[in-house]
Amino acid sequence: MKPNDDSGKLPTSERPFRVLIISGSDRRQYNCPGVDSKSRALMLRMAERLPQEWEIDYEDLGNVYGRARIQSCNACVSTSMALCCWPCNCYEKGDKKEPDLLWDVDMYARLDLADAWAIIGPHNWYGASSNLKLMFDRLVCMNGGNPNEKLIDHKNPEKAMALEHSAQWEDLSVNHLEGRSAGFFCYGDEGGDEMDETGRPKKLRHKAWFNPDEEPFENARDAYAPLVWQSRYSGIEVPDELWTYCTTGKGLPYSNNQSEDMIREAEFMGAFDTWTDRFAAFVGAKGKVEPGRWRAYGYEAPGHRWADAKLAWRDVRMRVGRAPEGSSPRAQEELGLNEDAVLNRHKSEGARLRE
Repeated sequence: MKPNDDSGKLPTSERPFRVLIISGSDRRQYNCPGVDSKSRALMLRMAERLPQEWEIDYEDLGNVYGRARIQSCNACVSTSMALCCWPCNCYEKGDKKEPDLLWDVDMYARLDLADAWAIIGPHNWYGASSNLKLMFDRLVCMNGGNPNEKLIDHKNPEKAMALEHSAQWEDLSVNHLEGRSAGFFCYGDEGGDEMDETGRPKKLRHKAWFNPDEEPFENARDAYAPLVWQSRYSGIEVPDELWTYCTTGKGLPYSNNQSEDMIREAEFMGAFDTWTDRFAAFVGAKGKVEPGRWRAYGYEAPGHRWADAKLAWRDVRMRVGRAPEGSSPRAQEELGLNEDAVLNRHKSEGARLRE
């Protein structure tokens, strides 16, 4: 059945089981590729194949012209775990300066509402797609992120560093989506028609620089290992049998390896359907998951204008070389480590070098 987000207000015992399927390819027909991805076709096929008494939610992360993209993670956690808030407060819904797809499509709430996630995506240069990597980078906050931004005045690094060393922090920092399940189905073409009989790219002039015996991976599914292990690290169960890779379009020009070509590959489609059935059997048997203590569903961000004003003053001080006393930027200034006191913070290092 279609997802009803109001189900999230019900006790777990009374709401339907819910799955979220994500198409992770960057391609959409409403941008310069001009054609929809194979992962989108597989997402829709999976939605039809799963038990229809479940709530089946899905989202295509592909790039649509004029629509917000997934903003990158700012790595707040590397300053302090307490600066990384749950759900992410680096961006917000409807922001015009830094529009963010994850917030605009309520992805944090939808991940929270689902009992299980199905991630479908291609191999792009020995790894997951850019958009899947961006999404998972932004999900660092599900692993111990700060659920109360008021404690750090929205985004104050010094207050976050202090909170991380407080007795209160251990109670706040938990895996917010722990208990859910995830399955990963990734696919690739092993270089399409670009490889020669030795396993090297045909166009490559310096053949000695490319040793096929050293090419990653022994098991092609390992291209998605960072996403799988991040999930496991964060308390998301990823059974080994739900982490799968299959090849489609090997030896073909890319133009001959579209969704309409893929569906004629019986072996590939059979493998995908088998994975879907394994996914349904596992998550169905496991059942519904109780929500965490601090939910993304129903979350309303507190106002932060005054906090923004104070952070703006901090920014001005750093630009003139007077970072707050006792702060990390002040220590770096004094040690000559950052050379980042600049009036125009938007100017690139390359432009500054050329002045």
